[in-house]
Amino acid sequence: MNERRRRVDMSSTSVLTVAALLVGVTVGALFAFLRVPIPAPPELPGVMAIVGIYLGFKLVGYAGVGFDLLDALGL
Repeated sequence: MNERRRRVDMSSTSVLTVAALLVGVTVGALFAFLRVPIPAPPELPGVMAIVGIYLGFKLVGYAGVGFDLLDALGL
């Protein structure tokens, strides 16, 4: 019997999101196991601030507005 194997499209957003979550959980567990502080805010308000930064970035991108600061500085 000839089986066809499905290939996973690694460029899929959902696949990348799940992969990123798994890597994050693994690294977080490693940091906890080694008893070292994580390089991220350890409290929910800090995590929500990062989520807010991301959402603000995406909203401005969807709105299509912006100012290229590096170009204005000649960099």
